[in-house]
Amino acid sequence: MNIQIKSLHCFMTLLEVGNYTRAAEKLHLTQPTLSKMIQRLEDNLEQPLLIRNNQKVIATEAGRMLANSAQQIVGQWHRLQEDINSLNGLQSGQLRLGVCPMMGEMIIELLSEYRKRFPKIEISIVELGGYGAEQALLNDTLDLTFTALPTTHSQEFNSHNLEGYPLLACIHKEHPLAKSKAITWAAIEPHAFILYNDDFSLSKLIHRLSRKANVELNIAAQSGQWDFIAAMVEAQMGIAILPEPICEKVKSNKLLYRPLSPALTWDLALIWRKNLPLTPAAESFINLSRELNPNADVTMN
Repeated sequence: MNIQIKSLHCFMTLLEVGNYTRAAEKLHLTQPTLSKMIQRLEDNLEQPLLIRNNQKVIATEAGRMLANSAQQIVGQWHRLQEDINSLNGLQSGQLRLGVCPMMGEMIIELLSEYRKRFPKIEISIVELGGYGAEQALLNDTLDLTFTALPTTHSQEFNSHNLEGYPLLACIHKEHPLAKSKAITWAAIEPHAFILYNDDFSLSKLIHRLSRKANVELNIAAQSGQWDFIAAMVEAQMGIAILPEPICEKVKSNKLLYRPLSPALTWDLALIWRKNLPLTPAAESFINLSRELNPNADVTMN
C-alpha cells in the first residue's frame, strides 16, 4: 500500500468543501486529477470512501474512519516539516492561520510585520467564524486562529488576549429606538434583529447574553458579512449589534449607533491548542504579537 500525504490532504479538503469542483479550485488541481487521486485512495484501501451525487460528496463509514486518522497524520506531518524547516532559522515553512472576516483591519499591522521579519514563511489564511475556527484547531488543520472571546472549548486552548472594542447597536435613523441614548436587551426584544451566522463567536455571545436577560431575539436574518448586515439595517429590515471599528467603516447617513446597556465589548484573542506542540512559525507569530501588544496577556485556560 502506498498512500501519499498529499492524497490524504486532498481527501480532507474534498470532505470539507463537499464538492469536487470547488475542492479542485482550492487545491489548484484539475477536477480529473483530484478524481484520480481519490480513486487511487479507494483502490489502495479496497473500500469506497465517498458517496457521490450531483450536489455533495458524503463520506462512507470507511471514509469517516480514514478522515479521523488523516487529520492526525496530516497535522503531524505539517509539524514535522516545520520543525525540519526551522533548523535553518525559519528560512522556509508555513503558518496556517485562521481569521474572522470582520477582524482584517485590526490585525493587518501584525501580519505585515511578520511578513517583513519572516519573508520566507508562507502565511496560509483561512477565513472562518469563531466556532468554525475552533473546530479547525481541534481538527489540527490550523496552527493558530484569531477569534472573539469567550471560546466554546476554552478548556482546550491557550489564548493571547488582544484588544477589546465596544459593541454598539446599529439602528436606522427612523427606527423607534433612534431617540434612545442607550439600548437595553428589553428594548431590543420587540423589534426585528439582524444576527451573525451561528458559527460566529459574536453570535453565540449575543444569544447567551440576551437569554441571560430573559430576552428572546426576533431574528429576521443572519449573515457572515458585516457590510451586508449594515445594508439590511439600512433597508429597515431590523437592528443589529456591531463592533465599534466596523461601525466606523460603514458609510451611511441613514444609520445611527448607540451604546448598549449594560455595555458590551468585542474581546479579541489569538488562540492555539493546549497539549499540542507549536510549530516554530506559530511560536514566532505569538512572540511577535506579544511584542506588538505589550499590554495584552496570555491566558492559560
